[in-house]
Amino acid sequence: MNTPDSQAIIRRFFDALYYLKANKEIRGKATFTRAHNIDRWNLNKLEKDLSRDIFQVSWLYYLVKDYGISSQWLLTGIGPIKKFNSNK
Repeated sequence: MNTPDSQAIIRRFFDALYYLKANKEIRGKATFTRAHNIDRWNLNKLEKDLSRDIFQVSWLYYLVKDYGISSQWLLTGIGPIKKFNSNK
């Protein structure tokens, strides 16, 4: 069951994808889903209904590891969206 806190994290996940797209780090959701073997249709369904129980924690990991998105921001909404001292 998704809680309001879980849905807030999922919303930040999508915000991070749009941030990466706006900054031309990815071309769009399809680029992200192909690179990480994620079913794009599930991602689209989830975006339309955050209460769906299909979110995978590994998706957050990919944002942190591959794109330097702040794990603190993803989980809490606190701080900047991007880790500017990232090794990437």
